[in-house]
Amino acid sequence: MRILKTIFSFERSIGMVLLIAFLGLYVSDVYWRVGFIEAWRNKVFDFYQEMKPREIPSPADKPVTIIDIDEQSLETIGQWPWPRTVLAQMVQNVMQMGGVLVAFDIVFAEPDRLNPGNFAAGLPGIDADTKSKLLEMKSNDQVFADTISRSRVVLGQAGRPNETEGVKGPPIKKSIGILKNNKFGEARDPYEYIPHFPSMVRNLPVIEQAANHKFGGYGVFSVGSGTDGIVRSISGLFGHDGDYFPALSIEMLRVATGRQTVLVKVDSAGIQEIGVAKGLTVRTDNIGRIWPYYSKHDQAKYVPAWQVLNGTVDPAMIKGKLTIVGTSAVGLRDIRSIPTEKDIPGVEVHAQAIETIFHNEYLIRPNFASAAEPALLLVGGIIMIILVPWVGAKWTAVLFLLVAGSSLGSSWYMFAEQRTLIDASYGVVGILIMYTSMTYAGYAREETERRQTRDAFSKYLSPDMVKRVAANPGELKLGGEQREMTLLFCDVRGFTTISEQFDAVGLTALINKLLTPLTNAILKRKGTIDKYMGDCIMAFWNAPMDDDDQVFNGCTSALAMLAEMEPLNERLKIEAAEEGRKHIPLKVGIGLNTGPCVVGNMGSDMRFDYSVLGDAVNLAARLEGQSKSYGMNVVLGPTTRNAVKDRLATIDLDYIMVKGKTTGTYIYGLMGDGEVLADPQFKYLQTLIADAMEIYRAQQWDEAQKIFDEIRDLGSDEKKPWKLEANLHVLCDLYDERIAEFRQNPPPADWDGVFVATSK
Repeated sequence: MRILKTIFSFERSIGMVLLIAFLGLYVSDVYWRVGFIEAWRNKVFDFYQEMKPREIPSPADKPVTIIDIDEQSLETIGQWPWPRTVLAQMVQNVMQMGGVLVAFDIVFAEPDRLNPGNFAAGLPGIDADTKSKLLEMKSNDQVFADTISRSRVVLGQAGRPNETEGVKGPPIKKSIGILKNNKFGEARDPYEYIPHFPSMVRNLPVIEQAANHKFGGYGVFSVGSGTDGIVRSISGLFGHDGDYFPALSIEMLRVATGRQTVLVKVDSAGIQEIGVAKGLTVRTDNIGRIWPYYSKHDQAKYVPAWQVLNGTVDPAMIKGKLTIVGTSAVGLRDIRSIPTEKDIPGVEVHAQAIETIFHNEYLIRPNFASAAEPALLLVGGIIMIILVPWVGAKWTAVLFLLVAGSSLGSSWYMFAEQRTLIDASYGVVGILIMYTSMTYAGYAREETERRQTRDAFSKYLSPDMVKRVAANPGELKLGGEQREMTLLFCDVRGFTTISEQFDAVGLTALINKLLTPLTNAILKRKGTIDKYMGDCIMAFWNAPMDDDDQVFNGCTSALAMLAEMEPLNERLKIEAAEEGRKHIPLKVGIGLNTGPCVVGNMGSDMRFDYSVLGDAVNLAARLEGQSKSYGMNVVLGPTTRNAVKDRLATIDLDYIMVKGKTTGTYIYGLMGDGEVLADPQFKYLQTLIADAMEIYRAQQWDEAQKIFDEIRDLGSDEKKPWKLEANLHVLCDLYDERIAEFRQNPPPADWDGVFVATSK
């Protein structure tokens, strides 16, 4: 059951759902043409082309020149449309200058408005003779057609996807042949999947028929664009009324090479290629689209139309070039967007397509890409699902960066060096979303556990303990660890007598008033409250958090607790007066000891507490019990005293065998902080007490008695600049009684000075 819970954890469930969703979205885009993934992928490939566009070829390597009907040409020649005689002159000039052909990115669907016959019919008051002469003249359309019939000209046509009627005309010659390869299955008719139009905008019959000769042709200049208006690919083949029509660029290549037809090779997967001539094959995808590798806008391939007309154009721009007549004039509305440029004349799309074909610099979208891209997502996603909950977010992030970097780098390398389009970004982003979602889910779950733990334990554990348990809820199990620790026990003296003045409610309030400031003093100095036992506090240092200065913090906590007693008693005195009862001052005794202990969760599987066990704990409790006997507020064990003797004021008290022990231990009194320790009078007192103890243990009773008398006098001095945290009279009286007893009943000769305590 635990294994299943681990496998199907909350984080992994989220990862699985996201992985299925991302894979489903990809598959739906491939098979049902949802379009989201394709749009994403297109943007990635657009970015690649922006970063590394195709290099602009040198002038000698440019196969195409654009004859541009630009703004200056309109100003020079006149508004568009120009008379067809002007266009005839343009074609004638190009042919005379050695141009290979002239193609029009324009359709001439209507008669020239400046035909002589129009003047004959439209001019008022014209005489019959003039009218007759005008009617006998060739129309501008006929003049243009005659020029076309003597030249290499490719006329443009346009498809209309939303109209059922277009310009009709006589049949035009077929220039498309279909070659089916049934070797690997029956080849489908490409008409099923190429773009086809319900209507076509064709040229005037007289013009169209003029190009219906060996060196003429007809090409569709319609270019499709994505929903964002960017032209990324060009269809090489179009369908209309059951017939096939080549793209303008394909037809230009056919006419330029003198071929009668282009051969479209198809198999069961779709279109393989379009063969124009021997050694000139156009690579397409399976639905006949050409993917040009676009360059930046190249103004050097443009020549103004007016220069071609007046003969001032550089002959090198025409001779041996395929020329296309198009427009860059904004008013003629033939502006397009490509991946490398936001706004370029539409005619340049055809020019760049021809350059791509000539230099064999296509963008390739391999068939295996549709398998490789989701495979990256699948493998990377499974790795995230397995590793994020297992090894954690940090190391999984390192792995993700390696996978993402290598995948994106490979994708870029394939484009930059092989012009192959494989999109790794969808898989990488999908894996990233899975990683972040799973990491956040794990964090949210852990944070919820921590918050629940904090809420459950903050009322009776120290802040450090709460932090540790909240950070590692798994530590809430039975067991412990051995540490060197400092223990503190604090108890109120004479509490039974004090409690007789209060009922249960009042007594509880009194204990809370006492324990609150004492607890705060401990917690402020990195202590942990183990437990409250009525009016007693048990605390420790160096667990659960390491405390390199545990002994000093424990001792200064004891001094701070004593400092809290005077203002507390002042408040209690005022309250007692207001309530009309006797005030008995609260006094505490404190025992501190340091030693090895076992600390951890103690108890049963149903309930346990974070607590501490060990002999050092028991000795600390015994020292607190002895504090009153020696007139001390704070009694220290030997390890504790030795750790702070150079930082705090301490004095020798005794060599004692506490109840429950079989060996003696030296005990010490804590008298004050470092300021007290530095006082010369205290230094003298400290030395005096040490000498008294040494002489006492040497059984020199008279000398010891004299020193204790001197100590008693020092303890009575109210003019000292420091305050003793003890009552030296009690200490001196204690030793007076012992010396008197030993005078009557001397200890054995091998006595080591130990005193056996009979009380806890």
